[in-house]
Amino acid sequence: MDSSVIRVNREMLKVLVIMAYLLAASSAGNFYQDVTITWGGPRGQILNGGQTLSLSLDNISGSGFESNYQFLYGRFDVQLKLIPGDSAGTVTTFFLSSQGTAHDEIDFEFLGNSSGQPYTVHTNVFTQGLGNREQQFKLWFDPTIDFHTYTIIWNSQRIIYMVDNIPIRVFTNYIANGVSYPTSQPMKVYASLWNADDWATQGGRVKTNWALAPFTATYRYYNADACMINGMTNSCNDGISRPWQTQGLDANGTNAIRWVQQNYMIYDYCTDFKRFPMGLPTECNLPRF
Repeated sequence: MDSSVIRVNREMLKVLVIMAYLLAASSAGNFYQDVTITWGGPRGQILNGGQTLSLSLDNISGSGFESNYQFLYGRFDVQLKLIPGDSAGTVTTFFLSSQGTAHDEIDFEFLGNSSGQPYTVHTNVFTQGLGNREQQFKLWFDPTIDFHTYTIIWNSQRIIYMVDNIPIRVFTNYIANGVSYPTSQPMKVYASLWNADDWATQGGRVKTNWALAPFTATYRYYNADACMINGMTNSCNDGISRPWQTQGLDANGTNAIRWVQQNYMIYDYCTDFKRFPMGLPTECNLPRF
């Protein structure tokens, strides 16, 4: 790639990172009000007046929280600092999910690795209980040194995954083409830290080193700008237009996601012909973003 293009891309990334940080800091919710630590006991801690939440994992249990509210579409942001050093076998998550066997789910999972090796960012979309739509990425920074912003935008047209305001994945609503899409089941926000050394790191070949426990990941500046569902009431039935409701990718966003997918994507189910010998899923043959 031409050196001038690389410099432009780097400057664009710096601007987007600053924008993401300011957005999260200015619109952050409060963990005391917005979530409940649902498992792990004292391994989950709300700190700094509700602005920060830590989850820990030891050889007895992990920990996790869920939102106090459920949503049908929205923008969901959190800043996250992942486990430093040897994090092999651990999985840190931030995701949306409904309930039941036919649930919908939109996943961010961060798969730990041995010291000095990069994390794997694992994404997946479930509809009516069926997933198998994995895309995986490496990151262009060390996610253990500082906080970075991870975002899920879910509207009626598409799902957008973003890292520091940079889109890394889009899953488009192709219901008209026979592709299922989450449109009707309200979802809660969940986060967790747990042991998955049977598969998480190098296919389970590298196990969790419990001598290094406890492992801790830290969340801050959680914000859900979303349609809250309470029974038959939808908070977005107020006549107010929200930018995320129609958000897609502009020219800069399209260039950014292409840069990410060309340089940092390490797995795409839409290129896994061995996994789908009878033909790739329908959406793989339609425009991606």
